[in-house]
Amino acid sequence: MVSRKPNTSHHPKHTIPTVKHGGGSVMVWGCMAASGVGKLVFIDGIMHKMAYLNIQQNNLKESADKLGLGSNFIFQQDNDPKHTAFVVEEWLLYHCRNQLNTLPQSLDLNVIDHLWSHLQRAVQKHIKITSKEQLKSVLQEEWLNIAPETTRHLVESMPRRLEAVISAKGYATKY
Repeated sequence: MVSRKPNTSHHPKHTIPTVKHGGGSVMVWGCMAASGVGKLVFIDGIMHKMAYLNIQQNNLKESADKLGLGSNFIFQQDNDPKHTAFVVEEWLLYHCRNQLNTLPQSLDLNVIDHLWSHLQRAVQKHIKITSKEQLKSVLQEEWLNIAPETTRHLVESMPRRLEAVISAKGYATKY
């Protein structure tokens, strides 16, 4: 039974926001290490080089500290233009001592892509997501549920990935 005052059925406090047409997406930034996952940052609007730089400035060190890395980590990202913008590369030069630079199209070496797939599968198990806010909540919950064993396994696969890419002379591998 629903009880409310007459003529208030469409009042915002009596409605549940939904994602129309089955659509709706959320853009996130996240990082990982063998010891687990760092922060998950929700991105509103268009991601451009300054927005990406801001995310790095506000979240990279905090995530590294959370993961027990301090400044002793290897930073890897793909070759998206906003990642390789001069202003971003300059900041990283002074704030990330160790960077793993990969060739464009070298998805085999980007272990976080496998983590994104893992997260997507976990989120898809929630069949009643009806709004972006609920999606954000589920993403955060499932991100925090990623076991350190999962990220450790991905990081430990890097030597095998590198060997496979070298053996394949840069062509696609099983990874």
